[in-house]
Amino acid sequence: MKHDFTRVQNIYIVCGKTDMRKGIDGLATLVQDSFELDPFSDSIFLFSGTSKDRYKCLYFDEDGFALLYKRLDSGRLQWPKNEKEVRNLSQQELRWLLEGLSLQQPKAILKSAKGVF
Repeated sequence: MKHDFTRVQNIYIVCGKTDMRKGIDGLATLVQDSFELDPFSDSIFLFSGTSKDRYKCLYFDEDGFALLYKRLDSGRLQWPKNEKEVRNLSQQELRWLLEGLSLQQPKAILKSAKGVF
């Protein structure tokens, strides 16, 4: 499966810790019931557990769900802690997160969605 995720409409991060034993059905139910979001939409949903050295990515690609699971060899993700929150991320914020940086970069210049201010 090869997919260009840079064209996905929304990237959501489920803040706090998620039970990483959950599979596709459990994560899709969490998205739908706890956050009232549509797991079948053109969206990526990111989850992390207590140790923050691994994450899961849930995506529906029109004919079924894909679940990506990644465990880091070293280091930890700077995952937001508010367990009752889900945040919509930009592509840049996703890169920061997956590179081990904080989502709040005090000196970063963010471009608008259209690239024009």
